[in-house]
Amino acid sequence: MFFTKSSAVMRSTIGSVAAGITRSTTPLYAQRQIQPSRSTTVIAVRKDNSVTVVGDGQVTLGATVVKPNARKVRRLGSEKKVIAGFAGATADALTLIDRLEGKLDEHPDHHDQLLRACVSLAKDWRMDKYLRRLDASLLVCDESISLYVTGTGDVLESPDGIIGIGSGSSYAIAAARALLPIDSMSAEDIAKKALAIAADLDIYTNHGVISESISTTPPHAEKKDDS
Repeated sequence: MFFTKSSAVMRSTIGSVAAGITRSTTPLYAQRQIQPSRSTTVIAVRKDNSVTVVGDGQVTLGATVVKPNARKVRRLGSEKKVIAGFAGATADALTLIDRLEGKLDEHPDHHDQLLRACVSLAKDWRMDKYLRRLDASLLVCDESISLYVTGTGDVLESPDGIIGIGSGSSYAIAAARALLPIDSMSAEDIAKKALAIAADLDIYTNHGVISESISTTPPHAEKKDDS
């Protein structure tokens, strides 16, 4: 009788453990998205007649800096009038940038080219079984709009011309907003200073600045021309 009771308890315990194991079925990509890697800082500043995007060059693997001068800001499109910066896994981000360039080519002459391309990319990114595994975020700008694109389907426009991504973005955005009212500072000056402040505070951001700038279009200029 003692042996039978012990065996029953053992079977019950084993069954409970097995049941506990089988209930843990969260996909690896979903676990990965809980704490995504965003170890960098990229910020865009729009002021007067220009927009500037700057990013640092540090690539971190765990607690080790493996590269100090990676290029995380680049121009896109056939006419190179779109600037993109990325945070997260480099290979994943470059895959998304390639996709975005393809989306830009689908709307070559539309005045909302970048917005339409980003919305289409975000839709694919969220719904596609392969793309939703990619661990990165994008910051993209053209002459008229600045956007933040994520794999959750978000396409967010900056309300004040300042937008940032990465682990040091909060520091950079706060610094840029404080510097924006200074008349003597251009968009490029503000962006570079904001990144320098973020690099002083965020251990995953360095002072290796990569910068790209384009001239901007006055608000609603194209609509006035069309009328």
